[in-house]
Amino acid sequence: MSLLCSVTPLSQEFVSLNMMPPKRRNYSDDFQTPEYAIKPLLPYLKEDWIIWECACGKGNLVRALENHGFKVIGTDIKTGHDFLQWKPDKFDCIVTNPPYSLRYEFIKRAYELGRPWAMLMTLTTLEGKRQKLFREYGIQLLLLNKRVNFETPSGKGSGAWFPVAWFCWKLLPKEIMFGDL
Repeated sequence: MSLLCSVTPLSQEFVSLNMMPPKRRNYSDDFQTPEYAIKPLLPYLKEDWIIWECACGKGNLVRALENHGFKVIGTDIKTGHDFLQWKPDKFDCIVTNPPYSLRYEFIKRAYELGRPWAMLMTLTTLEGKRQKLFREYGIQLLLLNKRVNFETPSGKGSGAWFPVAWFCWKLLPKEIMFGDL
């Protein structure tokens, strides 16, 4: 079962709308995650979980998770399902690459929902006001051995000039782990 940026199952090909959320003024938040980036996280996801990809964009992570046998709900603000205000009736875990300009809000909301989560974010996420949340609730890091080559609006990989990691909560067996892409 897959829900790609909708609340009903879709069998047709994913349709992308060119609307940006209100806080995003340009495409600097539009870094679509390549499917291979999910690989290091797979051993920590339970096979029977329903995974919510709440910032699905073009659906790359949704497809990657489905290709590995997971049930996935893929939503996005572009379809009126704002992660900061809406949630599906049933889900077990959140896996997403959130818009970086909304990292704090996404992290705070994920903690509030109380389910395990994993967010692919820049290492600079460890800085600033987010530290207060990490100190209060805890954080786990799955550090990657290479940089992720994100898909950008130009259609080309960015050659990622920034390192990222899977920031997790209640998902990994240790606070800091290492994964290979």
